[in-house]
Amino acid sequence: APVAAAQAVQSRQPHIMTELPHRPSLSPHLCFSPGALRDFLRLSRSAVDDTITENMNALVTPSHTGFDPSSTSQRTPASGSRPIGSEACKSFKITVLFPAWQARTEVLNYCALIAASPDPNDPEATLRDIEEQKDRERVVDERLDPYSSRFFLREPRTNILASLVRQERGVEEIIRNRSWSVVQERCNCSPHNTWQDAMRTCGFDDGPRSN
Repeated sequence: APVAAAQAVQSRQPHIMTELPHRPSLSPHLCFSPGALRDFLRLSRSAVDDTITENMNALVTPSHTGFDPSSTSQRTPASGSRPIGSEACKSFKITVLFPAWQARTEVLNYCALIAASPDPNDPEATLRDIEEQKDRERVVDERLDPYSSRFFLREPRTNILASLVRQERGVEEIIRNRSWSVVQERCNCSPHNTWQDAMRTCGFDDGPRSN
């Protein structure tokens, strides 16, 4: 289980300072509140992915052997190019990276399900019905007004939500590919090991479900 694995790894590693934003409770209200939904995604991405290089640099373990005078005559690689120990890498993936990704996956999957479900509580449903009725009763004379036949119905909020989820899933794909390339480089991971494979191996949900 991911939790047990994370606890075992954490017991052998220094505390990782990255704090993940709390995943909001899954509810239709969250999904139909674009500001709240986007705020969670933005905060999570900012804490983990936008600062992936800094987060990886923080995993470089300082030397415990004391100061070596001869080191002043040697060029020391910058922290951004130093390899990171396998245990530190594993701890970061299990306790920070993958939990953040899975939390975002859970939110987007849930909202995709809401977008594909009936929405009897849509506050604009009645207004749309009235507009549709008025449109059916309109007399269109394109000779007088070539634009008179155009009618733009209010879009159901489920359609708007579905579009938002598709957009954010596309953003997720780009962000995760970018972050994973940094992790692969710093942790000496196999270039053939995708982030989806790595998440599944560690027991995490690896991505969006089709709805």
